[in-house]
Amino acid sequence: MKQVPGIILFLLFFNYLSAQKYDATWESIDSRPVPGWFEDVKFGIFIHWGVYSVPAWAPADADIGIYAKYSEWYWSKINSDTDAGKLFREYHNNMYGENFKYQDFAAGFKAQHFNPNHWADVFKKAGAKYVVLTSKHHEGFTLWPSDQSWNWNSVDIGPHRDLCGDLTDAVKRAGLHMGFYYSLYEWYNPLYHNNLEKYVDDHMIPQMKDLVTRYEPDILWTDGEWDHPSEKWKSTEFLSWLYNESPVKDRIAVNDRWGKETRGVHGGYYTTEYDQVHGNVGIGDVQQPWEECRGIGTSFGYNQIEDLDNYMTSDQLVDLLIEKVAAGGNLLLDIGPTSDGRIPVIQQQRLLDMGTWLTINGDAIYGTRKWEGATNNNSPNVYFTKKGNNLYVICTEFPEKPVLVKGIKKAEKISLLGFDGKIRAKKSGNTLSITPPSLSPLTNPSQYAWVFRIENVE
Repeated sequence: MKQVPGIILFLLFFNYLSAQKYDATWESIDSRPVPGWFEDVKFGIFIHWGVYSVPAWAPADADIGIYAKYSEWYWSKINSDTDAGKLFREYHNNMYGENFKYQDFAAGFKAQHFNPNHWADVFKKAGAKYVVLTSKHHEGFTLWPSDQSWNWNSVDIGPHRDLCGDLTDAVKRAGLHMGFYYSLYEWYNPLYHNNLEKYVDDHMIPQMKDLVTRYEPDILWTDGEWDHPSEKWKSTEFLSWLYNESPVKDRIAVNDRWGKETRGVHGGYYTTEYDQVHGNVGIGDVQQPWEECRGIGTSFGYNQIEDLDNYMTSDQLVDLLIEKVAAGGNLLLDIGPTSDGRIPVIQQQRLLDMGTWLTINGDAIYGTRKWEGATNNNSPNVYFTKKGNNLYVICTEFPEKPVLVKGIKKAEKISLLGFDGKIRAKKSGNTLSITPPSLSPLTNPSQYAWVFRIENVE
């Protein structure tokens, strides 16, 4: 049977979305497919950047739990009576004094060295295909000139720049998908605490609509939903507008953080954070597209005291990407820029190492899907992805003996990506045995993981 060209499939999907109308109910909203491009891109860059990038501190080595080490929670933590809060407050009082207010940090958020073209170049060289920037975190400070955040945005104070706009232009010019993180709630907004409905109607929804219409992002990544059910946030009403009327209605992807009951249940693609969903480990066995997000270290925002021991190595990051993609997900890996607009060199190095690996082995990552036959193959350090009729066998440690792949009725050419030599293999029943080649420093295609491509698998 002849294959349908990809452009025809895209046009059919586009026409389907254009014709479909979505009501303000979860049944209707959930019926919208996650745009196909999202499942193909696999690797994205998360950026946490805001006023919290000025103090840039969290107790990275303290035994206080994963979520308590986030430097972007600085304002909340210095006012918290928790064990973590005591550590934050002690640091703050010793460093700045008890009378120094969090708002005073805004003057130090200058972004004077911010070069959006350089950032976009780093992301592209890293092999990332999409970018998600914190347009507004829980502190309420926006990185664009929002009318709803007068004098608490990056144009009125601090950098005096439209950071969302500048990065959007650079990322789109680089050929990458641009998206925005947006926090539904704000820690210390009086309107939020005194009149939730008015906050939603007059502040939150107008901000989100402005963000979407002004910059036309491909992703809207909401967060801070846990205080209230989605009904209170009027999430389905907003999503109905987003899918029916917005300028990005046919291509935008959204996540599942729209109310305290929605993670892993409603919305677009599902999300995990440092492998957790509301304290439970892992995404589970889901059919929905999903994404893991985490920092390279212990925090999303920049933490100036993180050391090498707090950072994942390049090898570990490549393995993490492989693990998530083989399980059917994406990886949204976070960087935390400094308050003056630089991506820390160690973070750039990690990203570029991943990009070097993807330059050789990206065929086993981009556009792939989970291979259902993986459940019958449980060899340590061996993962699988599939694309069309091709199967990819990804070894995170170089195999010292033949790699056995069960469930293979037929296979044609077998190659090691990045290696010009011949790969020997033999088949016994429905099991394929691949003999790893002898490699020298000159012929070794990778430092981190090795990929065997098996073509025309049945």
